[in-house]
Amino acid sequence: MLLLAALWGASVYAGWGLEAFCSPGEPGDQCARRLEVVSTISGLFAVVAGSSSVAAWLTRSPRAFLPLMIVAIGSWVTAEAVLFLGGMLVG
Repeated sequence: MLLLAALWGASVYAGWGLEAFCSPGEPGDQCARRLEVVSTISGLFAVVAGSSSVAAWLTRSPRAFLPLMIVAIGSWVTAEAVLFLGGMLVG
Protein backbone atom coordinates (compact mmCIF):
# COMPACT_ATOMS: atom_id res chain seq x y z
CA MET A 1 0.00 0.00 0.00
CA LEU A 2 2.89 2.35 0.70
CA LEU A 3 4.22 1.63 -2.77
CA LEU A 4 0.90 2.67 -4.31
CA ALA A 5 1.01 5.89 -2.29
CA ALA A 6 4.60 6.53 -3.37
CA LEU A 7 3.75 5.86 -7.02
CA TRP A 8 0.79 8.25 -6.88
CA GLY A 9 2.82 10.93 -5.11
CA ALA A 10 5.67 10.69 -7.60
CA SER A 11 3.25 10.83 -10.52
CA VAL A 12 1.52 13.94 -9.23
CA TYR A 13 4.21 15.88 -7.37
CA ALA A 14 7.55 14.73 -8.81
CA GLY A 15 6.68 15.37 -12.44
CA TRP A 16 6.27 11.79 -13.61
CA GLY A 17 2.81 12.63 -14.93
CA LEU A 18 4.17 15.52 -16.96
CA GLU A 19 6.91 13.32 -18.42
CA ALA A 20 4.45 10.57 -19.28
CA PHE A 21 1.58 12.55 -20.76
CA CYS A 22 3.06 15.74 -22.26
CA SER A 23 4.44 15.78 -25.77
CA PRO A 24 8.08 16.87 -26.17
CA GLY A 25 7.37 20.10 -28.07
CA GLU A 26 4.54 21.25 -25.83
CA PRO A 27 5.10 23.98 -23.22
CA GLY A 28 5.15 22.49 -19.72
CA ASP A 29 2.73 24.99 -18.19
CA GLN A 30 0.07 24.30 -20.83
CA CYS A 31 0.23 20.55 -20.23
CA ALA A 32 0.33 21.07 -16.46
CA ARG A 33 -2.94 23.01 -16.60
CA ARG A 34 -4.62 20.17 -18.47
CA LEU A 35 -3.31 17.57 -16.05
CA GLU A 36 -4.31 19.66 -13.02
CA VAL A 37 -7.96 18.62 -13.36
CA VAL A 38 -7.00 14.95 -13.61
CA SER A 39 -4.68 15.24 -10.62
CA THR A 40 -7.41 16.91 -8.58
CA ILE A 41 -9.94 14.16 -9.30
CA SER A 42 -7.31 11.52 -8.61
CA GLY A 43 -6.42 13.36 -5.41
CA LEU A 44 -9.94 12.91 -4.08
CA PHE A 45 -9.49 9.15 -4.26
CA ALA A 46 -6.02 9.49 -2.72
CA VAL A 47 -7.49 11.35 0.27
CA VAL A 48 -10.01 8.54 0.80
CA ALA A 49 -7.20 5.99 0.46
CA GLY A 50 -4.93 7.78 2.90
CA SER A 51 -7.70 8.28 5.43
CA SER A 52 -8.75 4.64 5.20
CA SER A 53 -5.15 3.52 5.59
CA VAL A 54 -4.63 5.58 8.73
CA ALA A 55 -7.98 4.50 10.14
CA ALA A 56 -7.15 0.85 9.50
CA TRP A 57 -3.82 1.08 11.31
CA LEU A 58 -5.26 3.04 14.22
CA THR A 59 -8.38 0.95 14.78
CA ARG A 60 -8.51 -1.29 17.80
CA SER A 61 -11.07 -3.61 16.23
CA PRO A 62 -9.54 -6.52 14.31
CA ARG A 63 -12.84 -6.88 12.41
CA ALA A 64 -12.60 -3.30 11.09
CA PHE A 65 -9.01 -3.61 9.88
CA LEU A 66 -9.63 -5.75 6.79
CA PRO A 67 -12.59 -3.76 5.39
CA LEU A 68 -10.69 -0.50 5.87
CA MET A 69 -7.62 -1.93 4.14
CA ILE A 70 -9.76 -3.14 1.24
CA VAL A 71 -11.19 0.36 0.86
CA ALA A 72 -7.71 1.85 1.08
CA ILE A 73 -6.18 -0.43 -1.54
CA GLY A 74 -9.18 -0.03 -3.84
CA SER A 75 -8.97 3.74 -3.50
CA TRP A 76 -5.23 3.80 -4.26
CA VAL A 77 -5.77 1.67 -7.36
CA THR A 78 -8.65 3.93 -8.43
CA ALA A 79 -6.53 7.06 -7.86
CA GLU A 80 -3.78 5.58 -10.06
CA ALA A 81 -6.28 4.51 -12.72
CA VAL A 82 -7.90 7.95 -12.84
CA LEU A 83 -4.49 9.56 -13.14
CA PHE A 84 -3.42 7.20 -15.93
CA LEU A 85 -6.65 7.20 -17.93
CA GLY A 86 -7.17 10.91 -17.45
CA GLY A 87 -3.61 11.58 -18.55
CA MET A 88 -4.16 9.50 -21.66
CA LEU A 89 -7.39 11.32 -22.50
CA VAL A 90 -6.29 14.90 -21.92
CA GLY A 91 -2.62 14.45 -22.81
